Amino acid sequence: MTTARELLAVSPVIPVVVIDEVEHAVPLARALAKGGIGVIEVTLRTAAGLPSIERIAAEVPEILVGAGTVITAEQATASVKAGSRFLVTPGTTPSLLSALEDSGVPFLPGAATISEALTLAERGHDTLKFFPAEQSGGTTFLKALSGPLPHLRFCPTGGITVTSARGYLALPNVSCVGGSWLTPKAALAAGDWAVVEKLAAEAAALA
Repeated sequence: MTTARELLAVSPVIPVVVIDEVEHAVPLARALAKGGIGVIEVTLRTAAGLPSIERIAAEVPEILVGAGTVITAEQATASVKAGSRFLVTPGTTPSLLSALEDSGVPFLPGAATISEALTLAERGHDTLKFFPAEQSGGTTFLKALSGPLPHLRFCPTGGITVTSARGYLALPNVSCVGGSWLTPKAALAAGDWAVVEKLAAEAAALA
């Protein structure tokens, strides 16, 4: 995989995961892969984020691991060093975008408005994260955006469920969605990887 557009084609859902315990990283990634999901976005919202990426990159080669909630240039560099094969940001400042462009891996820069999407398009980026999706207008906004900006593709993330995902995936400018419902906090705490595998299988069937 060398482009952000190829990243969107890996699975219909990119699981957006918050990991509190590094020990959960490998069995969690394996459960997602067994369920048919080929990609995982590990957020940097916890101290376990970076070491979890490192463990998954080393021990679960069957899944594509990337870093999410990247908000600084330093985090982008550290994520790639840990083994991230892609980067995702919730929003995009000029300095952060420069760091992403220098990272050497595909990335999904975050945008929530038409102006933000146009600014990124002017820099040559046509594959974006739409965040926070539900709070920013959801499918109605993205459908309206496909008229003036048909060349852009989005991975909407934020508040999406297995039920609402189908509406997003039916849009011509959406190739996949980001979702946290595949990895319920209670299942992770209990080490119930069978639940994660089942939810991953349901998500994979959305294709």
